[in-house]
Amino acid sequence: MKILKMKNIKPIKDEGRPKVYIETYGCQMNVNDSEVILSILQDDGYALTEDIGQANVILANTCSIRDNAEQRVWGRIDQFRLRKEQRRDVIIGIVGCMAERLKDKLLDSHIVDIVAGPDSYRKLPEMIRAVTPDSPQMDVLLSREETYADITPVRMDRNGVSAYISIMRGCNNVCSYCIVPYTRGVERSRDPRTILKEAVDLYTCGYREVNLLGQNVDSYLWKDPESADGDVNFAQLLEMVARISPDLRVRFSTSHPKDISDEVIYTMAMYDNICKHIHLPVQSGSNAMLEKMRRKYTREWYLERVRKIRSVMPDCGLTTDIIAGFCGETEQDHKDTLSLMEEAAFDAAFMFQYSERPGTLAARKYPDDVPAEVKTSRLNEIIALQGRLSLESNERDVGKRFRVLVEGVSKKNADELFGRAGNNKVCVFPAGGHKAGDYVDVEVVSCTSATLISRLV
Repeated sequence: MKILKMKNIKPIKDEGRPKVYIETYGCQMNVNDSEVILSILQDDGYALTEDIGQANVILANTCSIRDNAEQRVWGRIDQFRLRKEQRRDVIIGIVGCMAERLKDKLLDSHIVDIVAGPDSYRKLPEMIRAVTPDSPQMDVLLSREETYADITPVRMDRNGVSAYISIMRGCNNVCSYCIVPYTRGVERSRDPRTILKEAVDLYTCGYREVNLLGQNVDSYLWKDPESADGDVNFAQLLEMVARISPDLRVRFSTSHPKDISDEVIYTMAMYDNICKHIHLPVQSGSNAMLEKMRRKYTREWYLERVRKIRSVMPDCGLTTDIIAGFCGETEQDHKDTLSLMEEAAFDAAFMFQYSERPGTLAARKYPDDVPAEVKTSRLNEIIALQGRLSLESNERDVGKRFRVLVEGVSKKNADELFGRAGNNKVCVFPAGGHKAGDYVDVEVVSCTSATLISRLV
């Protein structure tokens, strides 16, 4: 019971406090940001509620990476309008990337009271207090220093097993299709001492896995002029976290192909508790498209990195992101992507049609000229190919044994549990008296394209 008393580990639920309701859209970084927001508001006297009808403050933490994510939020704003009609005193806030990108347009809806960018979360309490019917609040200034390093996120997960730790914010790559540098600002790394403290606190409180987050974790670099120990790069940070305990598994995302170093690969291989999985977004297999995307690597460079990873860690899981139908993409460019997928033999992938994001270099410079039906056809080919590759990858694991961290009960069978192996593949297996947070050894007996069906050993 001691764990539950530790500050900022779980959300406070107190009937006497004003209530905040938070919806989170987008990536893992947004999940971590919501936990930072909750920590800030909890310290200001708020309690989390999962019932929107009880909320004094409703916040939507938003994503602008793709148009459909924004459209979902606009749909929710229409629903928030109904809350305003029922309770005029409820405060509606849009925070995060969409707030940064759209700014005044959100206030023009006459529903939103607060617009706060990703670097303005510390100001949320005073912004909430300053809201009046005639005085909505907006702060979307980006920072070159803010990392929220001194704030312990309030964990909003339900299983208490795996947690995210943000190690850096922003991005300097400015890929031509990407809105992130404009909504999250420049790259800045967080003091490694605060990262280690957060990881130790999580382990002490029963968590058994941490996922180190950044737009590009490989470019993490902490420079401390007051320290005689010199700079800390990502490989060194990875090792520092892994050495907290062999029972604490370490994951990370996302890696940029141009930056993933041999030092990171060898560090992963050295420690059993660093999960053997790398998410390495390729986006396209065509050099012409990669150059237009400003990805700063070639097809050949990418495949060399894949070969290096697999030569050092033959069983390392490899996943990726792929964009179908980028500006000017030809049929040959598309075939180059399919052939790269075959050669890399990805275990899984996130696959999308290109959607133009206003304000990006691509939107300013390149016409979005691939017809929608062609984008859809190419995406379907990519999805079908990846489905086959995923199934083949999982079939190669039949008969193998893995150590799995139990994450919870299977959605399809209450007598079964699920968890992930170190290669990030999901295993489902009989419960056998185990629970979330336990490590179990399993043997794979069959599979689908998404799951390893296993037995306890």
